[in-house]
Amino acid sequence: MSGDGTAVYLYGVTRDLDPAALDGVTGVDAAPVRAVTAAGLTALVSTARLDRYGEQALRANLEDLRFLEDTARAHHDVVGLAARNAPTAPVRIATLYRDDDRVRQVLTRQRAHFTRVLDGITGRTEWGVKAYAHPPQATQEPERGPGGGGAGTAYLRRRQDQRRRRERAARHLAGLAEGLHAELAGRAVAARHHPPQDPRLSGRQGTLVLNAAYLVDDDHAHRFVESARTAADHLEGIEVEVTGPWPPYSFITAHDGTEDGA
Repeated sequence: MSGDGTAVYLYGVTRDLDPAALDGVTGVDAAPVRAVTAAGLTALVSTARLDRYGEQALRANLEDLRFLEDTARAHHDVVGLAARNAPTAPVRIATLYRDDDRVRQVLTRQRAHFTRVLDGITGRTEWGVKAYAHPPQATQEPERGPGGGGAGTAYLRRRQDQRRRRERAARHLAGLAEGLHAELAGRAVAARHHPPQDPRLSGRQGTLVLNAAYLVDDDHAHRFVESARTAADHLEGIEVEVTGPWPPYSFITAHDGTEDGA
């Protein structure tokens, strides 16, 4: 790391980016974003303070939701701007190097990796699709006539019937969601399932039965989005939410060229 208490914060790697696209752009802590180039690649970086983004400080700061939100927003804004102008491979939040020379070494050594990643996402963007299930409300079954067993048995029978109806409805809605995923995956270059999201974060009603990302050719994006949105009109009990376009975060491999540290 630099002797002045700073390091180099890396947002992502791109190629064929017009340097003018970074004019006036700021990143974490409102630091100006600049380009570091080597091996035909461009790293998007800014200067970061170690007392905020160094290893020890980061452990504490990542427990601060405001810090995490501000950092994530700044990181994604830089990546998003670059991705609108050139193929861009984002790296994980808070990736630091000691100086620009170290970044150049990474670009040179990992040129094949980054080139392969950028080739795979050129002309493509990520779209997110979530499907929320709204099972029909259970209706009150009429009381059964005498059938043996008394009131307690009748109550248990009703509870079992209600549980079986809920289970059938859940399986039906899950099947609809999987059918939607199969259709959309067929229109995409690649698809990824994401873990279910905490409903408290989305604020949405219903059960999340599909949370997926799709890498889509830009030339086909309009048809992809229309297919996803139209599906909502034909899937009873399913609400579909489409978001994007996004930089292809879901389709960048975990290896980002930083395995040997800063």
